[in-house]
Amino acid sequence: MINILLIFALQLVYVPILTLRTIFLVKNMSVAASTFGILEALVYVFGLSLVFSGHQSIAEMIVYAIGFGVGLFIGSRIENKLAIGYTCLVVNLMEMNDELIALLRNKGFGVTVFEGMGRDSKRFQLEILTKRNRENEVMDLIEEYEPRAFIISYEPRKFKGGYLIKGMKKHWKKSNTVKQL
Repeated sequence: MINILLIFALQLVYVPILTLRTIFLVKNMSVAASTFGILEALVYVFGLSLVFSGHQSIAEMIVYAIGFGVGLFIGSRIENKLAIGYTCLVVNLMEMNDELIALLRNKGFGVTVFEGMGRDSKRFQLEILTKRNRENEVMDLIEEYEPRAFIISYEPRKFKGGYLIKGMKKHWKKSNTVKQL
């Protein structure tokens, strides 16, 4: 029975590490990915040695599989809480909403506005780049001011220049100045 609990516990540690390692690798954060890779390999080898040592109990193998599934769930929840990286929101509006645009900008979001023709009339599109941990905040504001907006959210792989980069550089300089004092 102790082996079964240990196998389950190891899977609850192993799979979130696997999930985070994969996320860091995809986001090109190789040092973090390598660190998690080492931890992952250690836990993996130890867990498998328990499953395959001795008499290979069916219960142990089933618990190993169940632990893997639960670990995936936990790993994805952890990653969602960390919200590593950036997201780009493309918001399509039927009418120009200056109040929403001003509010988003006042809250520190870079907003670019485009005007175009839809099937029946003129449309307005907002493009907003922000950190992933602020995506829900942006979505809530849009929902409050434009409940009929059509929104697409995606993660950009690379970007250079623009409002967000300038803001990050300013913030970085401020925090380094404060640290030096």
